[in-house]
Amino acid sequence: MSAQKINADMVIGDVVAQYPATEPVFQKYFGGGCFSCPGAKMESISFGALMHGLDPNAIVNELNQAIEG
Repeated sequence: MSAQKINADMVIGDVVAQYPATEPVFQKYFGGGCFSCPGAKMESISFGALMHGLDPNAIVNELNQAIEG
């Protein structure tokens, strides 16, 4: 596996903009409202995971898998 490109400190909106293939992963973990939430433009993956009671490492791993194809 190559080095991870996405990390938990990255902003959700920036990740989706740079890596559109991650959108289904965010929807899976955070729901469809994630994309209309103003926080998505300024909150990190780690913060979003905390707010949803989720493990940020699991999300980041899946996001990186999504962009690796």
